[in-house]
Amino acid sequence: MGKGRVEAFSDGVIAIIITIMVLELKVPHGAEFSALAPLWPTFLSYVLSFIYVGIYWNNLHNMFHTVQRVDGRVLWANLHLLFWLSLMPVTTAFMGENHFAPVPVAVYGVLALCAAAYFILVVMLHRLHGNDTAFARAVGADRKEKISVVLYIAAIPLTFVNQWISVALYVLVAMIWFVPDRRFERQIEK
Repeated sequence: MGKGRVEAFSDGVIAIIITIMVLELKVPHGAEFSALAPLWPTFLSYVLSFIYVGIYWNNLHNMFHTVQRVDGRVLWANLHLLFWLSLMPVTTAFMGENHFAPVPVAVYGVLALCAAAYFILVVMLHRLHGNDTAFARAVGADRKEKISVVLYIAAIPLTFVNQWISVALYVLVAMIWFVPDRRFERQIEK
């Protein structure tokens, strides 16, 4: 079956995720700059999550440009990824509203499950399209995915040592992925 509906559905879900996250931002009470100070944790967690959701949207967009079709396994793998991404508004609000306390920062480690679901989607697309395709050449041996999962998993227990170490690891992974992933674009250009 064609890939258009999967792309459209994913775009819609991701747009809703971002909308829910922004609606969690509260209007400051007061007209001075000092009224913004109590909102910094919520805003910082929103910015980090917005970047993450944007990274997943970008990667899905690029990835689906290199494939020709989808099947039932790909549909379910994509839904699996969207499920974990749909928890981002909750984990974002939990972390921000609790000023980066250890338990909320550990729960934000749901990013590891997002990464695992993304990996499963890649595997399902690879199975469907085979080894001699633009998709397979673009995916290759993805070090960024493996490094990300290791850092996410390390961040969860490190939160109970010092939550700022975990926050730094989450930011580090976002920075790694913030640099555009040109693997898919290079395959499309060929």
